[in-house]
Amino acid sequence: MVEMIDTHCHLNFDRYAEDLDTVIQGAHEANVTKIIIPAVDLQSTQEALALAAHYSGVYPSAGIHPNSTSDFDATLLADLTVLANNPNIIAIGEIGLDYYWDKSPKQQQIAAFEAQLDLAANLELPVIIHNREASEDVMAVLESWVQSLPLALKDRPGVLHSFSAPQQIAERALAIGFYLGFTGPITFKKADDLRNVARSIPIERILVETDGPFLTPEPFRGKRNKPEYIPHIVDRLAGLKNIATDEMARITTANAIRLFKL
Repeated sequence: MVEMIDTHCHLNFDRYAEDLDTVIQGAHEANVTKIIIPAVDLQSTQEALALAAHYSGVYPSAGIHPNSTSDFDATLLADLTVLANNPNIIAIGEIGLDYYWDKSPKQQQIAAFEAQLDLAANLELPVIIHNREASEDVMAVLESWVQSLPLALKDRPGVLHSFSAPQQIAERALAIGFYLGFTGPITFKKADDLRNVARSIPIERILVETDGPFLTPEPFRGKRNKPEYIPHIVDRLAGLKNIATDEMARITTANAIRLFKL
């Protein structure tokens, strides 16, 4: 099997604390050779940096999740900027908008989103986008942002992670250069709409991710998600594209390397 990359796994979360060595070993045994840790706040950014320093093949990002933006201000942005300037940081994220949980006012979320997009542009780092029930606002902000991107980001602005929005949103994201990340739900029995989206988009824009410890794919649904389950997502996508699983693994790995400059 070709090497694979889990482009979104919260390895710093408590659910991995007791057996992280085993989880990472299991990933390597499944040929998942690289794992990206998305941050959700300052502390998780620091944790991601620490894990990346300890484990080979682990890569950190820096960012404030929309549900963590209720206290976002200039001081927090300054602290984040210091962390994001670490040369090991490969992306800004996960950032975006979440209108499902009522943890931060919409305008506060948007202000934090836009400030972090500006930071990403200044540092020439791609972004990892969280979108939950906020597709129109997410796309409006991103469509504005890409207009003035530096040349280094024009063809790799970022990824809409754990994509679950309608076809129209996928097309708008692709039109401005974004990749789409697919997680465990692509394997769920009732996810035909999502599979139709995946089937329709260019294979060169697809990433695979667990979003572990969440969104575990079939046949492990209900258990803790782990990077070693990435092959199940790759295999399902390969079937949708009518190509060999190894070929899907090769292409999605190349996509991740290209986007994040791994």
